[in-house]
Amino acid sequence: MRLGFPVKVMARADLKSNDTRRWQKNPHLKVSLEYLDGILDHLARHKIGMYRMSSDLAPYATHPGMPQFHGMVAESDAELRAIGEKARRLDIRLSFHPSQFVLLNSPDPELTRKSVWDLASQAEMLDRMELGPEAVLVTHVGGTYGDREASRARWAETWPTLPEHVRRRLVLEHDDLRFSAADVLWIHERTGVRLIFDYQHFWCLNPERLDMVEALRRILATWPDGVRPKLHYSSPRTELRELKRRDRTTKKLKTVLLPPVWTGHADFTNPFEFARFMRDADGLVFDVMLESKAKDLALMKLRPDLLRYAPDVAARFGLTSSDTELLEADEASLEEGTEGELDEAA
Repeated sequence: MRLGFPVKVMARADLKSNDTRRWQKNPHLKVSLEYLDGILDHLARHKIGMYRMSSDLAPYATHPGMPQFHGMVAESDAELRAIGEKARRLDIRLSFHPSQFVLLNSPDPELTRKSVWDLASQAEMLDRMELGPEAVLVTHVGGTYGDREASRARWAETWPTLPEHVRRRLVLEHDDLRFSAADVLWIHERTGVRLIFDYQHFWCLNPERLDMVEALRRILATWPDGVRPKLHYSSPRTELRELKRRDRTTKKLKTVLLPPVWTGHADFTNPFEFARFMRDADGLVFDVMLESKAKDLALMKLRPDLLRYAPDVAARFGLTSSDTELLEADEASLEEGTEGELDEAA
């Protein structure tokens, strides 16, 4: 089983996840793929088997007002094919998670049309990489728009209108505020869309009081035989939050300390909580995308922690005592400090 992380490589400030130049500088997917090539080398060097690519890999490719960028995916066919071949050779699972602005249940047809265009572009990239069915696009149900059941049904109604290559790649995840695991299971029963289980989201939103392991089993079963499911895992932030607020009397800004919001992702993964979850899920097979805010640093910390505290769980990810030296070296490098910020949303 694989462990992975999303987008930003925090252990290497020199490894960019995508071409971030503004449109005036003519950014291009080919530049992003050069960066991705270096990231794949980094992943292989550290024996990391899964990675979520930036949803901005092809900058402005679907911007309605910039047609000069609309052809960049097709223009990059050879480069995409080469990246896909390299990922397969290194046995690195790739995926996308389109932005929060991609909404398939919007009551606004124009927003839905634009969202489908975004999904079609990313699905096309995965197809041109010639990746198998484990390379997916992860999306959420979307907004409730004042009527959760109608919004849920609208997502199911949109499904058959999607292009074939989007339906083949798309998977649906429950969230922490609006649509629960029971909601996405309802949608699956009407569409057949594959589902993603999210550990932290499940605890934040489960009004139906589903049993966690049973919900996990049902969600994993939405994937066809021979295609390994993946799930998302994160620990909640527990520290005090420091916020600036304006005093109503003095009108001056002051720092206030507030308790945590449990939907917030922690920088690192609690190894004891993770081990408990994995033992509860004994006998089930899936890959795990760690959505900790510290990205790859969290993964490099969790692996030696598992060897240290839960070797039975470590073994499920192919980690044994023979890996101790390498993984402890990764862990030691974290003590030296890294350049970058921990403020990017997981």
